[in-house]
Amino acid sequence: MFEVAISPAVNDDEAALASPFVKCLVRLIRAQDSHGSWDGTADGELLADFIVSKEQRRTIPIIGDPDPDVLWRLDKFYTAVALAIEERSGLMASPMIEMSHEGFGRVLFTAGRLVVLSRTLRDAHRFGFETFCKLAAAGTKLVDDAIAAIDAYPEVARA
Repeated sequence: MFEVAISPAVNDDEAALASPFVKCLVRLIRAQDSHGSWDGTADGELLADFIVSKEQRRTIPIIGDPDPDVLWRLDKFYTAVALAIEERSGLMASPMIEMSHEGFGRVLFTAGRLVVLSRTLRDAHRFGFETFCKLAAAGTKLVDDAIAAIDAYPEVARA
């Protein structure tokens, strides 16, 4: 009878949740659920903690150690990047995260003898993304950058 207008944000979120990187992140998080307590949870709800608005970000103090839950999400995000690199390249990508108690650090991804990606981590206290689209875009960009490095130096990556 009546056509319901669907907001572009809802369609964007659905597209972001269907992206290969976000699906990889969801699989990784669900693999951590050994008791099945997240079985009935939608993917969007499962990833809700990765979404941090500007207002929420402003209220998070940066003094003191980062919250263990934030560090867990940071680890899962970069582990999902490594898994997506492995899926696309066929090479095992290993993330190495070094984080200080102040929330600063570095993450390196290696494939063979090649450092395929290196990122400086700052302000880990406020780790998160404004939308699911930005989450998907950030992860996909990291994977694409790593794949470009592997394509540029395949012999080193396979060594």
